[in-house]
Amino acid sequence: MTRPLIGVTTSRRSGWRIFPLVALNVWLAGGRSVRWVAGRDADIAAVDGIIIGGGDDISPDLYGGKLVTSARLDPDRDALERRLVGEAFDHGKPVLGICRGSQMLNVALGGTLHQDAYGLYTASRRVYTILPRKSVHICAETRLGGISGLAPMKINALHSQAVDTLGEGLQVAARDLGGMVQAVERIADPFALGVQWHPEHLFYARRQRAIFRALVTAARARHEHRAQIEDVRREVEMVTE
Repeated sequence: MTRPLIGVTTSRRSGWRIFPLVALNVWLAGGRSVRWVAGRDADIAAVDGIIIGGGDDISPDLYGGKLVTSARLDPDRDALERRLVGEAFDHGKPVLGICRGSQMLNVALGGTLHQDAYGLYTASRRVYTILPRKSVHICAETRLGGISGLAPMKINALHSQAVDTLGEGLQVAARDLGGMVQAVERIADPFALGVQWHPEHLFYARRQRAIFRALVTAARARHEHRAQIEDVRREVEMVTE
């Protein structure tokens, strides 16, 4: 195949600004993108993988939480993305979750969220910037560690919620210095990775571009009926040799 097609979900309000940046990262990784928003057609059969993008908070109705007054919700987007994650796994297609998308990946697999994450993780540094001003530790023996390396990573942060209990088949892949979960990943195929930060804004950093390359590699493997996680591992080895 030429370039795997990746469906990218965005906010109806701000997605027009973010989608070109995500699409650039996917293109640099060897793929191409189509934008999806609530209220329009989004067919999992038409793509090779999906990115659940950042944006509004996820409604606590999806995981039994309580509504906080600061939450900004989009129920239609919640329904779209929850459906797409489920359909992606039903069809064996890879998923990358970005910020809200990482949380949706967890919720769609039965996990829960901390709605006021910084209220609980008081030792976690709270920043709100697209610049890489926050440090995270990548967990050993994780897929993210293989993709981006185990050295401490500088990231950006625009979130208030974070993963609480893990969804089925997921493991923690990164935490910040205060212990808050910053990345989760699926243990088995199909490939799935959720990062709490916004790697699309950090396209100048090799370790961030590697995240998109892993998704595109997994999407190509799915299209060509190969094991996704194994292909990602081989791609990482080829790049680092």
